[in-house]
Amino acid sequence: MKTRRLGSGERSAPVSAIGLGCMGMSVAYGPADADEARRTLDRAAELGVTFLDTADAYGRGANEELIGHWMRDRGRRADVFLATKFGLRHDAATGRVDTVDTSPRYVPAACDASLRRLGVDRIDLYYAHRRDPATPVEDTVGAMAELVSAGKVAHLGLSEVSPATLRAAHAVHPIAAVQLEYSLFTRDVVEGEMLATCRELGISVVAYSPLGRGMLAGALASRDELTEEDNRRRWPRFSADNIGRNLALVHEVRRLAAEIGVTPAQAALGWLLAQGDDIVPIPGTKRVRYVEENAAAAGTGLTPEQAERLRAAVPGAAVAGARYPEQALRRLGH
Repeated sequence: MKTRRLGSGERSAPVSAIGLGCMGMSVAYGPADADEARRTLDRAAELGVTFLDTADAYGRGANEELIGHWMRDRGRRADVFLATKFGLRHDAATGRVDTVDTSPRYVPAACDASLRRLGVDRIDLYYAHRRDPATPVEDTVGAMAELVSAGKVAHLGLSEVSPATLRAAHAVHPIAAVQLEYSLFTRDVVEGEMLATCRELGISVVAYSPLGRGMLAGALASRDELTEEDNRRRWPRFSADNIGRNLALVHEVRRLAAEIGVTPAQAALGWLLAQGDDIVPIPGTKRVRYVEENAAAAGTGLTPEQAERLRAAVPGAAVAGARYPEQALRRLGH
């Protein structure tokens, strides 16, 4: 597995060029299967995928506990670059995320709870999952910086913030990475001012949902294949009105991937890797066969011409539907 670095300078950290998003092992994409999840984590480790991404919000801590048990049982802590997040809080009655809390008083409590669930004494990369615009980011990052001083966290990150917020945060303490949705389907979030800001400041982009929540992998043929428990049924790009148009774009990706000699997922991930050494995709999966396919994308080595053909095959204006439901969209970009 090739490696890339998060951040810049002496404080930068090496990670696998392809990471592993672990959310789906516990929530969002149909029923969880803990045994298959552990097999997937085992295979990822065998393939050199060292960068694992979780959050306290995934299954209300269940995903952190899963990763923690796996690291302990397999003796893998030293092999893992561990990222988790805080800031999304759940309503006790409904179980739904109803609050974004990035207040300085909440930061240490959230971190300690994650450390306990993960069974570790240090988190390698700690993100604010979303930002509460009522809390100055300088105050949030100041509290996060105290975790670094205490040895509980090694590197700091933010997720789905604006370029101005990123600048203000970085002025308080170096930010190693910003996590953003980035794929052939979702380019406007990163490309432009945000990417220019990251490169000016030496901040890496961790690309989540790099396969368009699985659609770019080319395996989904219709909305009917999604179970009732699958959150994608409630996301606009998978709606009955939009999914047909988006699958037509995936058909073009599949056609180009066949010409290149890779799978559609590998083409989509290879395209992201070709956008710069400071881009690290973290495709999520809970299946061994998909982690094998995704890890192999690190070796695709697309040419500039191939990458441009893939970009042209998915015009931004042709993607149908917003990337999140309206309520979730309101939490982004602060």
